[in-house]
Order: sequence, then C-alpha cells, then structure tokens
Amino acid sequence: MRVLVVDDEQSLAELIARGLERQGMTVDVVFRGDEADELLAVNDYDVVVLDRDLPGLHGDEVARRCTARGGCTRVLMLTAATTLADRVAGLELGADDYLPKPFEYPELLARVRALGRRSAPAAPPVLGHDGIVLDTNRLMATRDGRPLDLTPKEFGLLEVLLRADGRLVSAEELLEKVWDVNVDPFTSAVRVTMSKLRRKLGEPDPIRTVPGKGYAL
Repeated sequence: MRVLVVDDEQSLAELIARGLERQGMTVDVVFRGDEADELLAVNDYDVVVLDRDLPGLHGDEVARRCTARGGCTRVLMLTAATTLADRVAGLELGADDYLPKPFEYPELLARVRALGRRSAPAAPPVLGHDGIVLDTNRLMATRDGRPLDLTPKEFGLLEVLLRADGRLVSAEELLEKVWDVNVDPFTSAVRVTMSKLRRKLGEPDPIRTVPGKGYAL
C-alpha cells in the first residue's frame, strides 16, 4: 500500500509515517497543502492521510482536487475540529473517512488499512505461487514451509509480483509501488533488491526476467 501523509505538525507526520512503514507500507510525507496537491497530481496513492488546516493550500481544497481528478485514492481527513458540522463538511468535500485529533494510533492504522482495501480491487490477504506463501496481514513469508527473512523492500517486491499474477512488472512500476518519491529513478535499487530476494527464495528461481521489460512470477 502506498500512503501520503500530510500534516503541518512535522513530528506528528513523521511519527505516523514511521508507524505505517513498520506495517510494510510505502509512505511519503509533506507538511504543506500545495506540496500534497503536487504529489497527488503525479503519483498513484492508495490513501492520503490529510490534515485539514494546512499552509499553502487548505486541506479542504486538497481533498476537493483529489476527488475531482478521479482515480482510486482514498482520503482520511484528520482535524482538531470535532463538531458534526465540521465532519459533514469534510465528507462532502470528498473525504472517505474522518478522524478527529487527538487519536489513538491503532485506530488510525485500522482506518488506513480499511481505506486501502477500498482503493483497489479486492485481493486475498494471503498470496501464493510455486510454494511461496505471503501473508500480507502478518507480514510473513515462506517458501515450501521455510520462513523467509525479508526486508520491507523485498517483501514489497514479492507482493507486487504475486499480485500481478504472471503479468510482467516493469522496474518503473516496482519503483513507484515499493519506494517513496525520494528514490532516484535511475537507481539500481530494483535490480539489487531483486537479486537479494532471489537469493532468499532459493532454487529453483521462481522469478522470470525479460530484459528491458520487467519481471514476473
């Protein structure tokens, strides 16, 4: 799952991001509404965790523009305003869910996960292929019953390939879905991480490489 966290309270935004990353999500963080709008215009996010009172561009306008673009991005709006009128106004602007501040992190995580499930076609939480079993809820992977000690990026690559169900996945698509916006598009990150993943999966190698086109299981 790819998430954008937007909050002008930098410490809170970074705390949320670290928690989501520990759950295997790819997270970008910005502190201004105009910066969020720019990222939402060029990247496909499953969920945006959006503070309402933002500098640069108000969160209400960010939500409105996000909805107007279409696509599958779900909006979880955060705000210190807790009246019924505030909640209704936020939802009418296009927010999919509304969480007042202060909030408990487990509730935020549950709401992000629920919105993420709505942002894409339903997929089983446990994926499998050629003896590989990936449990996306418990962040566990095995092959032929052997536990795989995968890093978050290796887990993310394997999940994208499993969800592709045999379709070729380009390096560009893998960068977009598994890395954040700070990654250099000309980096060898995909190739290096794929090589490490292959070693951990063992023989026979289940990953097929088509030079210049991508990877598939």
